[in-house]
Amino acid sequence: MKALIFAAGMGNRLRPITDTTPKALVPVGGKPMLEHVILKLKAAGFDQIVINIHHLGEQIIDFLKANQNFGVTIYISDERDYLLDTGGGIKKAELFLQGNEPFLVHNVDILSNVDLLQLYRLHQSSPKALATLLVSRRKTSRYLLFNKENQLCGWRNRETGEVKSYYPYFDPEQYREYAFSGIHVISPEIFRWMEEWTGKFPIINFYLSICAKTKILAYPADKLELLDVGKPETLRQADEWLSRQNQL
Repeated sequence: MKALIFAAGMGNRLRPITDTTPKALVPVGGKPMLEHVILKLKAAGFDQIVINIHHLGEQIIDFLKANQNFGVTIYISDERDYLLDTGGGIKKAELFLQGNEPFLVHNVDILSNVDLLQLYRLHQSSPKALATLLVSRRKTSRYLLFNKENQLCGWRNRETGEVKSYYPYFDPEQYREYAFSGIHVISPEIFRWMEEWTGKFPIINFYLSICAKTKILAYPADKLELLDVGKPETLRQADEWLSRQNQL
């Protein structure tokens, strides 16, 4: 099974730590973020992992070599010349991700208790789904909006009131609000949908542009616990969070 880890981010929220260390190698609970995600993917059965790099990317390459790629096959999608954002990053990695099987995408700064194999199989059991997004009801300012069949229909920023949808006469009040986790499973057909998209673009904008024509599903996992360790306040909470997860 294949997976892509987004490890190319600048980590601006964690400066000055990330002035000299790529965000993916910032330690959490005594291990770099990247190691936590690789080991979680490996435990779930993912044996081919693509990692995109940009800021201080050579440190990530050296770290993987020093750890013998943690016993899995790892490919580097090199964005050191130009950072492509999440949608562009997926398209850039097409050579490694194309084929007949879905692939999982995981932000490097997300810790969670989700069963990744269960998420992957859920996507496989929805044969017409182009993507399945792990979501939750946690409080945030930006929400994805889904209908009663858990299909993506729009987006809303609660702070600014901005709404995005390609559906006509879209009323956001008629839809369920979920926060995106940064973890999703994607069918390789996505690359056909991306043919006209070039350069740098966010995956959420891409999903919103096609969700009226294809099926982008939500997976609101029961009892999901998730921590975004890409910001200082949650990085400080991470050791306690991990300790609590290990005790469950």
